[in-house]
Amino acid sequence: MNAWQIISRGKAEYVKAEIPDLKRGYVLVKPKIISLCGSDIWMLHHSSDEMYPLPPGTSGHEIIAEVVESNNELESFKNGDHCLTIAPDHKGMAEYYLAAKKNLIPLNSDKNQEELLMSQQLGTVIYAAKQLPNIIGKTAVVIGQGSAGQWFNFILRQLGAVKIIGIDKIESRLKLSEDYGATHTFNNSKESTLSFLKDVNEGELADIVIEAAGTKSAINLSFELARNNTGFILQFGVPREPMEVDYYTMFTKCLNIRSIEHANTEKGHSSTLKAMELISNGIINTKPILTHRFPFKQVNQAYDLHKSGSDGCQKILIEFT
Repeated sequence: MNAWQIISRGKAEYVKAEIPDLKRGYVLVKPKIISLCGSDIWMLHHSSDEMYPLPPGTSGHEIIAEVVESNNELESFKNGDHCLTIAPDHKGMAEYYLAAKKNLIPLNSDKNQEELLMSQQLGTVIYAAKQLPNIIGKTAVVIGQGSAGQWFNFILRQLGAVKIIGIDKIESRLKLSEDYGATHTFNNSKESTLSFLKDVNEGELADIVIEAAGTKSAINLSFELARNNTGFILQFGVPREPMEVDYYTMFTKCLNIRSIEHANTEKGHSSTLKAMELISNGIINTKPILTHRFPFKQVNQAYDLHKSGSDGCQKILIEFT
């Protein structure tokens, strides 16, 4: 089969690889659409040195795929079925992928498949939001207005935050933020974010800060914007390494900080199922997030665009022919 493989830091190649052998509890699927995620770019550029080269198929993990081979024990999935396929090993950027049965979610909706694909990342945001304190009537800041940041805007509004301030350095992202629930937006490449926050929040800092970028500047900004003593920071963005953190500010403000990942290991994928329900019922509109499409052979160009955040990109789809 054809596959993409990250062979060294910042370099992915189109390679030939063996089709995985079917084994008990697994299903062989053929990816149809993959959406890129910040964690894919992290795998490409920021994995530890000893991890390179990564296995063929790395990196892609948000997948709509067709079942092509299953064991008799897996009667719930038939050849030809299309499923949302969760790939914790990120090895889905290939013409075939061996998926654990527990990581397949049937597409029981009339919605377009690329819209339902957004259930995967929205599900990770719902999973992360379960760690938040009560936010009814509170002020929240979301640093990073990529697709994950937009989902956080939406979820925070649903949970009752009275002010939701979306922060990003890319203007095209901020233009979408109010559509997804932000009450205020701010381009932090230009002026003081702290001053802006105090201006719109009666001189106070934020009750809750969601860090959804993973950069050193975003992480340190989260410490600056959170209230002393009671401020809660949810660290969602995968951090780049190595990184110098303003530990003094974090320590002296006595902040409450919670990092979160591993949504793909949630039993029964309940957060992803909830996300699919929200999309299927039209409660959230995913179409504005779907900004770019590339054929499978042009994955490198897609990786480059995602990394740069240019051309108004939010969610990039890889389409298999």
